[in-house]
Order: sequence, then C-alpha cells, then structure tokens
Amino acid sequence: MALRWSRRQGLGLLAAALLSGARPAQALPARPLVFPRDLGAHPDFRTEWWYITGHASSGGRDFGFQLTFFRSRVAATQQLASRFAAKQIVFAHAAVTDLQAGRLLHDQRIARWSGQPPQGNSADLAAASVQDTNLTLGDWSLRHGADGLYRAQLPAGDFTLDLQFRETQPLLLQGDAGLSRKGPDPAQASYYYSLPQLAVRGALSVQGQRFALDAPSARAGVAWFDHEWSDELLHPEAVGWDWVGINLFDGSALTAFRLRRRDGSTLWAGGSFRARDGAAQSFAPEAVRFVPGRRWRSPRTGAAYPVAWDIATPAGRFAVQALLDDQELDSRGSTGSVYWEGLSELRDAAGAVVGRGYLEMTGYVAALRL
Repeated sequence: MALRWSRRQGLGLLAAALLSGARPAQALPARPLVFPRDLGAHPDFRTEWWYITGHASSGGRDFGFQLTFFRSRVAATQQLASRFAAKQIVFAHAAVTDLQAGRLLHDQRIARWSGQPPQGNSADLAAASVQDTNLTLGDWSLRHGADGLYRAQLPAGDFTLDLQFRETQPLLLQGDAGLSRKGPDPAQASYYYSLPQLAVRGALSVQGQRFALDAPSARAGVAWFDHEWSDELLHPEAVGWDWVGINLFDGSALTAFRLRRRDGSTLWAGGSFRARDGAAQSFAPEAVRFVPGRRWRSPRTGAAYPVAWDIATPAGRFAVQALLDDQELDSRGSTGSVYWEGLSELRDAAGAVVGRGYLEMTGYVAALRL
C-alpha cells in the first residue's frame, strides 16, 4: 500500500536527503518531442511531474480540482542491485475546491519505485510507464488509454476523483518547440508540453456525497494538463514561482509564469498564448510582468499570498482573481513544501470574465527546493 499521511511525517526530509548528490545539471539540448513516448516517464531525469487542474459543475454546484504525480530520481541509490531499492520516489497530490462550501480538501501520497516496468511480483509501491502516461501510486492512478482518454482515479480521505479527460485541441509545446527556459542559466530548463481545453466527465465525491459532473461546456467541465521533466529548474536566487494556466471561454489558452527572488522581484519569466484558431506565440522573459494585488494571510503558516494579480503579456493585459482565498496546500509530508494552488478567474482589460483556470504560488513559506 502507499504510505499515508499519518505515516509520512519526515519522509519528505528523507527523500530530500536521498536526492543529494545528484549529477551536475547541464543545458538541455533542443530535441523533437516524440509521442506517445514522451507522454511517459523519463526516469533518467532528476525531476518530473504530470499535472491536471480543472473546474466542473454538478447541478449548479461548482468545483475546482487538482491532481499531480511527481517523480524524483534518487541519485544515491542508482547503483544498488536490490529490487527493494528506492531508485525513484513517486509523490502525488490531489485537491478539491468546493466553492459553495468555501473549503479546500486535499490529500497526498508517497512511495518508492525501482524504475523498472511494473511486474506481477514487483516490490514497488508505485510505478510509471516509460511508453505512455500510466502512473500508479497505491490505489491512485492516472492513465492514458488506447481510446485517447486520460482517466484519473484517486480515492482520498475526504473526497474521491473519478474523472475522464478528452482532448479537444492538439498538444501545445511550451517554450521553443517544447524546450522551456526557467532561468538565466541554460541548464535551468525543462521539456514541457500542455494539453489545454480538455473536456471533463465523470464524478467526484466530497465527504461521502457523490456528484455526477454536468456535461462539459465552454464555462465548466474544462481541464488543463501539464507534463514537465528536467534536471534543474531553479536558479540559486530563485525562492519559488508564480504560474497561471487558464482556459479561456473562447477556446484559447494562456500560460504565464515567473521565477521570483526573495525580495519579490522577477528573476525570469515566460509563457505562451494559443488563440482559438490554433495560432500560438511564446513569450520572451522581458515581455511578461506580474504585479501583485490583494493578499491573503494563511492562519496556519502566516504566509501572505497575492490572491489577485495583474499580468501583462504580449497577448494582452489580464487580471487574475482567486475564487477562494484559502487554497493553501501543506505537502510537507511528501514533497516537503507548502504552496498555494487554486481555482481562479481571468478578466480582460475591460474587466469582463473571460476564462477560468489555476493559479499556483510557491516559495512563500520557505524557499522551494527541487
């Protein structure tokens, strides 16, 4: 079974210790991404994640949801022959934002993976296919089927996600044909693609009450998928990032991010915009500007998060506003960090609501370490 919250205190610190001594990062070479191979895991890289966020409704009740599977390569165990060796650590986070109830529910998992393909007699508590998206961590899973659908099943403590995602648009390669710079040093980069405007079906439950999701439309039942892998993301001056992935109601998609120094200034920035007609543009670092607005202070950690932003990009100026202030996730039992990630709305320069998606903010409690 996967390790649960009550048994995981300190495992984040253990995983961080095992990750020390990783090979020095070098500039990632530009290369064509190949699918479906690059939908799968890349265990030779230090860090990787698969990430889905979205919003849906059920009979007039609105929800946001988030699920993320992380994989970390443990440098210190790569030469061990034991099938019990934790050569990879797999983490997973899941959350539901219940707007009507004004609450966020979240859970997390952590387990080892030997890095080998799943086998019937495997000692692994987690697994990830290198051929396609096929991730398991105990009874949590995210799989890409032969029918093209992504399926997520995550029975958590106070909620359950049982969702299917259907592509409505082609893959969006972030950065320069999938190579996304994350800092002034060329080594700070990732391979990165997105699937915006996913149509969502299925059901979720909240504290034992099941909600069958309404049919997807432009304003509900829409999700965003990201997959990234890298050997190094953070410059030594970076303490965290601010990021948005927004599905606009007209079918377009906005990504914007910045890496942030301790004093709040921007170290690096980027993003992209794909119009509803399919025309895409990638943003240069100097062309993206984040200006924080109203802040919410967490009663648990004391961190002050900007829950409203003004964001200027080559595709236009936008305002991002959290739909619930308290969407802070404490993942110190797995990845070792506390971050804010939540359902938000996007307004254009005239103040009209033009989209919904997720805002993520890291490094506000303590500097992020990957």
